Amino acid sequence: MNVVEGILTECNRVRRLIKLYDEIPTGVFASTLMRQSIAEAEKALANCDAVQMIECYKDLQGYGDE
Repeated sequence: MNVVEGILTECNRVRRLIKLYDEIPTGVFASTLMRQSIAEAEKALANCDAVQMIECYKDLQGYGDE
């Protein structure tokens, strides 16, 4: 798996987490942070910024498992 595939996989995983956190009354803060992380990852992909992509990939991995 390359970094682009990794980011896409992690973005999809975090999107599923966002749905779970949105169901929790106190989960709004966490889901907002997750959305920001996805937006940054998408921006890095659009700019073909490899260094930023790696940082975003690590950031997305930091969100817990489903």
